[in-house]
Amino acid sequence: MTRCLPVNPASPTRSSAQGDDAALHSERHGPPAAWTGVAAAGLATFCVVTTEMLPVGLLLPIADTLGVSVGSGGLLMFVPGILAALCAPLVVVGARGIDRRRILCGLLLLLAGANLASALAPSMPWLLAARVLVGGCIGGVWAVAGGLAGRLVPPASVGLATAVIFGGVAVASVLGVPLGALIGELAGWRSAFGAMAALSAAVLLFAAWALPPLPVAQSVSSRQLLGQLRNPALRRGLFITLFLVAGHFMAYTFVRPVLQSLAGFDQAWIGPLLFAYGVAGIAGNFLAGGAAARRLRATLMAIVLGLLATLSLLPWLGVLRPGAAGLLLLWGLSYGGVSVALQTWVMQAARDAVEAATSLFVGVFNLAIALGALAGGASVDAWGLPAALLIAAACMLAPLAAVGLRGDRP
Repeated sequence: MTRCLPVNPASPTRSSAQGDDAALHSERHGPPAAWTGVAAAGLATFCVVTTEMLPVGLLLPIADTLGVSVGSGGLLMFVPGILAALCAPLVVVGARGIDRRRILCGLLLLLAGANLASALAPSMPWLLAARVLVGGCIGGVWAVAGGLAGRLVPPASVGLATAVIFGGVAVASVLGVPLGALIGELAGWRSAFGAMAALSAAVLLFAAWALPPLPVAQSVSSRQLLGQLRNPALRRGLFITLFLVAGHFMAYTFVRPVLQSLAGFDQAWIGPLLFAYGVAGIAGNFLAGGAAARRLRATLMAIVLGLLATLSLLPWLGVLRPGAAGLLLLWGLSYGGVSVALQTWVMQAARDAVEAATSLFVGVFNLAIALGALAGGASVDAWGLPAALLIAAACMLAPLAAVGLRGDRP
């Protein structure tokens, strides 16, 4: 059991200034207005994470249209992931006193432009350039939105507001891919990016209307940010995040080739199968959300074991359509709880410095996405899909040990 770090009086997440902001906002605009601001932040995280996930369900048609290999298509996940990992802590440190509403709206405007550029990209280099912009938006929006709950609602409602905001991440992680695949199936992969450009613009207008002015007197300093790395429980949580998320995306980036090439499903089945995965993921998110608050270690252990079983069995049972469909549902159920369980770990490990710890968590999470997509692409091109799935399964052994060992836990 680790001790919490000393209270950081400048922490934007739990500062008295935030409590005053929330109280003033509620007094002027009422509780419904406060929760529309929370909804706007949740929709912003949904937009950026859905944009990040889109290439997973569209990988084969994108590769065919632009004339690149499936493994090279993994760069569409690597590029924004690595940029998001860099931008998340930089935005938190560099934002200083800039109004958080302006930052969030500016990033949503950039996201709409990046999605439009992706829809119009004539070649792979142009598409990768657009994904660079996406990466900056992901890190910035996720890090800024994650610290807004305490600025929008009274202290008693901060937990629920945080769950709503990060619920946008969870829902996008499990539904973004099937929605993109469905739109791509009906109207082409470029239409999927065009639809996300329109949605991002709509959320921008909603956020500009729903969010109050959110100035801050002081942002997190680089010293405070780096100081969180001395928190042993947080370090263990970041270690678990790195290997768990990297192993998942090493395989999940290529879930469409797994379903079509390995299991032999027709193209028409991909959208419904990925939607079923998304529904299972939503169920996993709600199950893990309730369980993690009571038994965090047991919840994470169940998640890791579910992913380990899925990735280990797919090369063998995945050649059969019923086996592949069943394992896909187990995959969705297991991964659906990852975001909420890991965020619970981070918030419990750094109760008095949530914004700083969350920015590190967002950075490591997206770094893991990038590394997983890159390693998966190299493995698929070198040894094929079954070998890549087994390597991804092996990545789950590290978080399994880290969760199971006694020591520094929240």
